[in-house]
Amino acid sequence: MGLTLSEFLPYRLNCLSEAISQEIRPIYRDHFGLNRPEWRVLVALADLGTATAKDVGAHSAQHKTRISRAVHALEKRRWLTREPDPNDRRSEMLTLTAAGHRAYCDLVGPMRDREARILDRLSPEDREALGDALGALEAALGLSSPKPPVR
Repeated sequence: MGLTLSEFLPYRLNCLSEAISQEIRPIYRDHFGLNRPEWRVLVALADLGTATAKDVGAHSAQHKTRISRAVHALEKRRWLTREPDPNDRRSEMLTLTAAGHRAYCDLVGPMRDREARILDRLSPEDREALGDALGALEAALGLSSPKPPVR
């Protein structure tokens, strides 16, 4: 029994993730000057509100070094602020500034439009099946946060 990459689920999911990332990259890179970790931190903070870098990493599935660099870059743009965590001196609370919220709001529409264009390549039945399969796989792997259905 061998292993064929083209039939190996983790490989296939990674290839799909990269292909989709390539399709959305021009939006956050060319229009907003962000890299992948930066846009993920921006969106994670918009989702979470005030949060620690550790919380942002867990929410956005990123390593702490990527989070740290992204936080620094977003802070230089004045899109987020850092305050000491009153419960843990080793941590900081991150919050989007008004400018960060505006950037996030400017990013949402184009990102949703691109997502819709990607999903429009599927039939309604395939979109529903994809949503069901992703939900079932997430549940089987114990991912806790409920995900909205694929539109």
